Amino acid sequence: MERVPILKIGDILLVSIQVDMSDQTAIALQEDLAERIVATSCHGVIIDITALDIVDSFVGRMLSTIASISRVLDAETVVVGMRPAVAITLVELGLSLNGIRTALNVERGMELIAANRDDQYDEHDEGLDPELTASP
Repeated sequence: MERVPILKIGDILLVSIQVDMSDQTAIALQEDLAERIVATSCHGVIIDITALDIVDSFVGRMLSTIASISRVLDAETVVVGMRPAVAITLVELGLSLNGIRTALNVERGMELIAANRDDQYDEHDEGLDPELTASP
């Protein structure tokens, strides 16, 4: 069985799917990714599907499941590298990738995750007592 590599870049994990996704490969990826999210305390997962010519309902469900697992573990998921034909197929199949943001490439995906983290910190800081956060 082939394994999908998971690379760590800062506080983001990059998954580049270069193989056809069988049931076993998808399950192994979900398990491996969940373990890596916990082990690295990452805040984002980028799934690069540039190499996929076809995304069927199985792969669509697998991406949604990975996003759900990541979200429970406090990591945002961004899918990058989606080809136009893949996007059309997903829409035609009626698959909504709940909890998944998309970007054209890895760089934009990283920017999305960074912007989301900044927004979360800003929202969190707004609720703090100014006297507790003031510098001496």
